[in-house]
Amino acid sequence: MTTREIKNGTKINMHFGSKIIPGILNDGKPARELISRLPYTVRASRYEFDVCGVMDQPLSYSDEDLVPGWKNGDIDFTTQGDYFTILFANEENCYGEFINLGVIDCDPSTMDSLNGSFDILIELA
Repeated sequence: MTTREIKNGTKINMHFGSKIIPGILNDGKPARELISRLPYTVRASRYEFDVCGVMDQPLSYSDEDLVPGWKNGDIDFTTQGDYFTILFANEENCYGEFINLGVIDCDPSTMDSLNGSFDILIELA
């Protein structure tokens, strides 16, 4: 399962074509802003240890929302490039600062089956 635990979060589904990845968003201000935009679609691509795509409108945040690195299974927003990203591997070599929005609600290895580019539809579960 994911390595970051969120209690009392907002459950979402992320549609990668016919594959659905469940997630839980936390109660931080940036995550609440994303929730207010749902359903939301972002064009993203699969890379070595993440899936990411540029959001058409960045999320609002403050310096206190920034966390160092990531944990496998994180759903994050990166401020350098305005990326919505799902990080599913390589936490032992993580770098940079991120805004954690939540976690995927399945084993991070589930993301291994995704390849290429896709429109991710994010909606309330």
